[in-house]
Amino acid sequence: MKFRIDLKIFVFLILFYFTKQIEIYSMIMAFAIIHEIGHLIAGLLMNMKPEKMELMPYGVSISFILTPKDYNKKIIKGNILELKKIFVAIAGPLTNLIIILILLNIKNQNILLTNMLYANLLIMLFNLIPLNPLDGGRILKSILHILFGKRKAEQYISNISFITILTLTLISSISIFYLKNIAIFLIIIFLWAIYIKQDIYYKNKNKIGELKKKNLFRKSNF
Repeated sequence: MKFRIDLKIFVFLILFYFTKQIEIYSMIMAFAIIHEIGHLIAGLLMNMKPEKMELMPYGVSISFILTPKDYNKKIIKGNILELKKIFVAIAGPLTNLIIILILLNIKNQNILLTNMLYANLLIMLFNLIPLNPLDGGRILKSILHILFGKRKAEQYISNISFITILTLTLISSISIFYLKNIAIFLIIIFLWAIYIKQDIYYKNKNKIGELKKKNLFRKSNF
């Protein structure tokens, strides 16, 4: 399994250090890693082989190797692989929920436990945002794939992601104005970055698909 560190993480560390939020950021990063371990365990239970692990500004990202046999096992308009993806995607937020429930049952609450609760709640809610490729977006995309097929699922999740990011930007703009919190600003920039990256990926994918169709049409006319 390959391992990579996104150098932007050092920019985030510097920013949060000077804004005196380094402690909560470090805690969020620690629980984000535990969150990703939840994905890893779920993937291994589904007989999926880890391909790459990447340390990023918002935690750890793990990708799995997908085998052809999973694509060939059909279920409605999708395949068994989509059910596996849903299970793996849910495992991360579920891990944070379990931690939250454990922390809530500790009698002697203190500031450390409160911060731990806050960190896990933030990670869980953030990842459940219906924005691809966050966990919420992946879960929704796989459900749409099973119901409507791959192409429509990609179109629908792209539209839903755009509406979601616009709504969050509007809400966050008001929050930034009143709270003066740079963390909110950084999160919104990050969400726009992953949305634009995913949107470009789908557009290029569709262009390649259209070109292949045109080439096949030309060949059939000879």
